[in-house]
Amino acid sequence: MEFLPLFLVLLAGVLFSALGRRFHLPWVIALVSAGIFFGPHGLGVLEANPTIEFIGQIGLIFLMFMAGLETKLSSFAHVRSGFVPIAFLNGLVPFAAGFGMGFFFGYDFFTSLILGTVFISSSIAVVIPTLEGRGMLGTKLGKSIVSAVIIEDILSLILLSILLQTAVPVTSLPLPLFYGLLFAVFVALRFLLPLLRAFFSPRRSGGEEDIFQQEVTVIFAILIGTVVSFELLGLHPIVAGFFAGLVLSGSIKSDILVEKLHTISYGLFIPVFFIFIGLNTDLSVLREGGELTLLLFVVLGSILAKYISGYIGARLGKFTKRESSIVGVATIPQLSTTLAVVFAAVEFGLLERELLTAFIVLSIVTTFAAPVALRLLTKPTAAH
Repeated sequence: MEFLPLFLVLLAGVLFSALGRRFHLPWVIALVSAGIFFGPHGLGVLEANPTIEFIGQIGLIFLMFMAGLETKLSSFAHVRSGFVPIAFLNGLVPFAAGFGMGFFFGYDFFTSLILGTVFISSSIAVVIPTLEGRGMLGTKLGKSIVSAVIIEDILSLILLSILLQTAVPVTSLPLPLFYGLLFAVFVALRFLLPLLRAFFSPRRSGGEEDIFQQEVTVIFAILIGTVVSFELLGLHPIVAGFFAGLVLSGSIKSDILVEKLHTISYGLFIPVFFIFIGLNTDLSVLREGGELTLLLFVVLGSILAKYISGYIGARLGKFTKRESSIVGVATIPQLSTTLAVVFAAVEFGLLERELLTAFIVLSIVTTFAAPVALRLLTKPTAAH
């Protein structure tokens, strides 16, 4: 009966995804809600077992791989320096807010650093569709927002890897040498992986469908190999998965191939990860006064820090007041990267469970509120 819980997890995911579409809930929130509702802290029908945990871990790696794959480094070449003050302030101020909040609630220095790191991250998966829906993705403002959010997500993952390496070291190398080696490996892989993909990918001798299926296999083999290589060096798998996607992002041009990768990742592995998060979430902690206060501080603190720093950064980048408000609102959502970073920290015992609950609520609130606020601030425009 080892696979019965997995079947129930997938069934719950399908049901709640359908409900999410009906009630216009974000897909991720619907899946996390499924885990909470059916999990040990809800109806008690589902409980995580080794199979679900293993597939959930793979889902986490695939989530970050797809995030890296959708991050085009070449896009920075088409954006002027307007995004630099946005990225700088929108990373620094939330980091300081999270760090200060940790100290205020009595957490130690290291936990406060992790809270600051989580506050840096944003959600490119929410930002891009929202801007695209408002006709702003191709504008200077839209490109600046996307570039800033990408930098913030990369920075939060790098800081997380440093903190994990400090707390749970897997290499005896000094940190500067360790990250110098990782950077050299990343640069080498940036050139080698596309060559390996081209070498092992099938030639155009079979049907197009066959070719794409074989190429997907090659890319997944490269992904797992890259993650294992980085993990042997001491990098956490989620960071390794992201950088594997980043390395391959410039060489995968086919929309059909990306769609196949997206279907496999988001069709099985990633949903199990988000439901697994829900299974590990206990909303009953919110009944305690102190935990509710912490939750309110996390939600309001993150929203205010992101909005104010985004607004000021945009003004320094020569955007108008209205455009600066759009930037502030667009950087508020905290979803995929935030949950991945928090889950990794909880997994290593570096964050307490109530903080996982607080950040899940933050994700729900910001994923709902930010798109609504953006719709009020903008009207659909043609990209220019």
